[in-house]
Order: sequence, then structure tokens, then C-alpha cells
Amino acid sequence: MDEITNALKSLRMPGMAHYWTTMQETRQADALSLKDGLQLLIQAELDNRTQSRNSRLVKNARFRYQASISQVIYDSKRGVEKQKVLNLATCDYVRKGVAVLITGAAGTGKSWIGTALGYQACMNGLRVAYYNVYRLFEEITLARISSTLHRFFAKLAQMDLLILDDFGIRVLDGQQLLDFMEIIEERHGQKATIIISQLPVANWYDVMKGNTTAADAILDRLVHTSVRFELKGASMRQKNNTKKTEIEEKD
Repeated sequence: MDEITNALKSLRMPGMAHYWTTMQETRQADALSLKDGLQLLIQAELDNRTQSRNSRLVKNARFRYQASISQVIYDSKRGVEKQKVLNLATCDYVRKGVAVLITGAAGTGKSWIGTALGYQACMNGLRVAYYNVYRLFEEITLARISSTLHRFFAKLAQMDLLILDDFGIRVLDGQQLLDFMEIIEERHGQKATIIISQLPVANWYDVMKGNTTAADAILDRLVHTSVRFELKGASMRQKNNTKKTEIEEKD
């Protein structure tokens, strides 16, 4: 039996090897037909590979938080509509290249929802990249200096879902605005983009300075066909801190 386990491991079938060992330990193997046993072993290997792939996709995405759709708290008054989130959870918007715009004041849960949608995409086997906009432009600058900009843009274009957080914290002008337009243009109608911002969409034009043509092109590709969340209410962070303080005082 050890020989079979070792052989499966050498063939790089760890899921099958683990399940085979479990079948021996539970005496399950003797009660199964060859066909049924093979089906269980194959399914165990497929499940293991899916889990490994999803874990790799999550790691490569470099999310800011750990969040999932199951953890989202629905509240239409806050702008978190259950049906809208569940529709996005199918990841059909990713396959259609639809943009998602999430806006709201600090602490209202924008990044959490964006991350939950990104995590869901990873669970569906899709490639995701999560960037703070400021860090994105830092990497673009470094890529331009090292003459690898084309390769970096090609990598972004390959992502099924690109999540850009903290848009509008700083003004985009000059080369940054042109770079941003190239990223959006490349993805428009082909690959999905989630943009997270404290600024209402109506104010986005104001943070793109010096090139009205580029600003118009960016907004035209993002706004008209996008799915939007406009989060409202008090900061969730403040609520959580208040609850924590109350618990500590009771203790």
C-alpha cells in the first residue's frame, strides 16, 4: 500500500495519494468496486488541484484584506444591495469585461466589498490583481526606469480582474493620466476592472488634470456601462472600535 501511495506522490497526484491513504485507514477500499474507487480518487485529485490553484490565485492577487462574499453584511440603506452583490458573485461581469465602481466615505466598507468580489473571482479560477493606485504608479515608474514597462502593462492586461483602490487620493496628471488611460483602454469591454474611491464618480473628472481628452476617454469607458455601489452611513471601523471598547469595559 505504501508503494501505491509513493507512486501517486511521484506522479504528482497528492490529492489521490492522500485519499488512497484515507481509504486504507478506514477500510473503505475493500468495500468499493474498482470503478467507484477510481471515481473517488480522481475526484479527490481534482478537488486538491482546484484548491491549490485557488490558493495560488489569492496569494498572487495580493489583497489588502481577507474577505469573502459570505462575510458581506447586506444593508440597502448603506448601499449594499444583496441581489446586486449576488449577481456579481457569479463572476459573469468579469467574463464580460464590465467595470464596477465602489464609492463612499472612509470606513464604509468599500475595500472590503472590492476584496470579497476579488476573492470570489479567484475561487472561480480567474486571475486577479489588487493595487492601491499610488503603489500602481510607483511600479509603473520603476518599470519605465528599468525598460520593462511593456511587460508590466502586458501583465496587467492578462488579469481577468484588476482592482484599483484609493482612486482619487492624489491628482493624476501628465504621464500618470496617460498611463491610466492606456490601462483602462486596454481593458474596456475585454477584462473587468473594479475602482474603489472616497470621491463620488461626479468628482472624478476633477482629479484628472491637464488633459481633458484623456479624462473624457477614461470616464466614457468606465461610467456608462458600469455596476455601481455608493456606500453610505457611519464608518464601520468606528462602530467596530466602539463595540470593542464596550466589551473591554464589561470585562
